[in-house]
Amino acid sequence: MSGNQQKGINNSGKMNNIDARIVFMGTPEFAIPSLDALLINNLNIAGVVTSPDKPSGRGLKLQQSAIKKFAVEHRLPLLQPANLEDREFINELRKLKPDLLIVVAFRKLPDEVWQLPPMGTFNLHASLLPQYRGAAPINWVLINGEKTTGVTTFFIDEKIDTGKIIYQDEISILPKENFGTLHDKLMKEGAKLVVKTTKSILENRYPQTDQSALINIPKELKKAPKLRRENCEINWARSVVDVYNFIRGLSPYPGAWTIFTDQEGKSDVLKIFEADALVEKHEYNQGTILTDDQSYMKVAVSNGFIKLLSVQLPGKKQMCIVPFLQGFDTNGLKFKV
Repeated sequence: MSGNQQKGINNSGKMNNIDARIVFMGTPEFAIPSLDALLINNLNIAGVVTSPDKPSGRGLKLQQSAIKKFAVEHRLPLLQPANLEDREFINELRKLKPDLLIVVAFRKLPDEVWQLPPMGTFNLHASLLPQYRGAAPINWVLINGEKTTGVTTFFIDEKIDTGKIIYQDEISILPKENFGTLHDKLMKEGAKLVVKTTKSILENRYPQTDQSALINIPKELKKAPKLRRENCEINWARSVVDVYNFIRGLSPYPGAWTIFTDQEGKSDVLKIFEADALVEKHEYNQGTILTDDQSYMKVAVSNGFIKLLSVQLPGKKQMCIVPFLQGFDTNGLKFKV
């Protein structure tokens, strides 16, 4: 991946950027600024790989990925494999003759794919590795109340998020930050780091740090597993800070939720997107709802209250708490604890 194995090295030891064929792999909006930044810097994008179109919405119409829309708009060669181990896809990828693969928010690659380019395959990860390996690092740093996070570029290897680190940039997490705002900050910082990493690799001048050198025993390695519906339910028995961090870490996507029961005993789900943490002593049971039915609604937790600011009922639009209270009967309302 480095040194004499690389192609197109000139007499100064640097690669001519024009000679390097780059294939970019990504799917969601998070990947767009990175691909755009590569194009702005006149780097040679030989092709783009993204997910197949998927049916979505009530009409189940086929929806294109954010990266596909961008690639089509910029007339970039496009591959959309359903199976990354499919021989037809791998043959098409070989035809693109990639010198370097860049991966931003995509699937796990088979060995044959990431080992294909002579200059290697690097990935952008939205945390400071080796902390928060996994599919949802942005959510989990917020849920765990971290004060800092960042972006990392690293060479892909056989395992997930374990390869040698190339560069890292650290950023601060603001007290009111939620998943949406932090996602956008890391998306922009990540694009800068992708360009920096790409240019360094093309110039054959880049660091490589083994992640084992950054693991300080007995410091715990925190993980970032994929978010599923069941691990997005609010636990009102937790502290006020823990519940507040949980809500902001899942807002606006996928959304923290709780089950409530009305005075007739019927249960339903309420998503909570925005809240305030009120730390104060009280004698209410955890999960107790306090409201004036007009301007505020708050929930008792172990050492304070969670004041609800923005919520959503199933099949309804997200709304601020005042209009919600105007159209919703809170008499006898109870949250599941």
